[in-house]
Amino acid sequence: MRGKINDYIHILSSIQQKNMKPDTQLSHLGRSAVSTPKTVNVPLHRASTVLFDSLAELHETQRQWDLDEQIPTYGIFNMPQALALENAVADIEGGYRAVTYPSGLAAVAGALLAVVKAGDHVLMTDSSYGPGRRFCETFLKRMGVETTFYDPLAGAGIAALMRPNTTVVYTESPGSHTFEVQDIPAIAKAAHAQGAVVILDNAWATGLFFNAFEHGVDLVVQPATKYYAAHSDVLMGLVIANAKTWPQLKQVTYQLGQRASPDDCFLTLRGMRTMGVRLRQHQSSALRITKWLQTRPEVARVLYPALESDPGYALWKRDFTGATGLFSIELNPCNDAELAAMIDDYALFGLGYSWGGFESLVMPADLRYGRSTSPWRGGPLVRYSIGLEDADDLIQDLEAGFSRLMQERQRTK
Repeated sequence: MRGKINDYIHILSSIQQKNMKPDTQLSHLGRSAVSTPKTVNVPLHRASTVLFDSLAELHETQRQWDLDEQIPTYGIFNMPQALALENAVADIEGGYRAVTYPSGLAAVAGALLAVVKAGDHVLMTDSSYGPGRRFCETFLKRMGVETTFYDPLAGAGIAALMRPNTTVVYTESPGSHTFEVQDIPAIAKAAHAQGAVVILDNAWATGLFFNAFEHGVDLVVQPATKYYAAHSDVLMGLVIANAKTWPQLKQVTYQLGQRASPDDCFLTLRGMRTMGVRLRQHQSSALRITKWLQTRPEVARVLYPALESDPGYALWKRDFTGATGLFSIELNPCNDAELAAMIDDYALFGLGYSWGGFESLVMPADLRYGRSTSPWRGGPLVRYSIGLEDADDLIQDLEAGFSRLMQERQRTK
């Protein structure tokens, strides 16, 4: 197996040296040309134990692993499926190396645990993913790590919140549910000036539409359940590191015993191949639908950075190369029964958590809790994930929902 892996890494390296466009990378990264027989996809390897021919080989393999060679020693690290995915995603996101985790939340936890210790202080954007926020408020707090939530629009003003023991500034851009675009370069400059590490949850844009490392980020959290895997049948997280933070991430991931299964890595690699095509379709449909939603009397505003009317448009235009299919709308005042009438009978929008799959989803957001520095003061907020259905059909489904809302209002007058 070791010879095969070494040849495999050599092929990955030669591919990485080519200045390929993203769609070509998505098709070719993470593929082996030395499998027997030579197959387009990396053959699925389900294994925990790696056998060695001699004690000398065992010792040499351990030595190379300690030197950070990509050598398989046991199922936790450097097995073929995970290695193929990790190297491919590291290239797509613009980082140095990556590790897989069994979920997006596990990836959030792994990234934070790699760079904090007891007595440290974390700055986390107030618009961050809710379960990640709770991890800081519960688990990290028990570890003796304090978290302060900051206004996502703080930008360079983050410097005023830094303390001598601030070791991490955690970002998510656009923000969860409310889609604030953060000034990542300004935040990174301020954080690095005081020796802090910058983490970004890059789920919305992926590395295709936002190269976090070029903008100063040190660690990227990628909940690959979403646009990478994309078929609503995989739980997957990845953390991508720059060269500076990689040793810490590698060590903590190994110590935690975290690893995604070979089957999930295989499925995520398979889903990744079409990500470029899918994201362009998500973007096209979302732009059309959000512009239509802006014309609806039931909608107070649409929260989508790619719209020129959005407060984050200028930063999005400056830093991003595209937009994906996730956005929210603020409804004009309506009661719970009217909201239920709208949502419950959608034909195409499923009511469920997560997003980024081929199917469209809807989820109301209750932000009365979980925000401290930037509380939501608007009307009912509903998040939509636009899938791969025809935009005309989705608009028809949304229009029928608004009709039900108004019918319920008339009924109860």
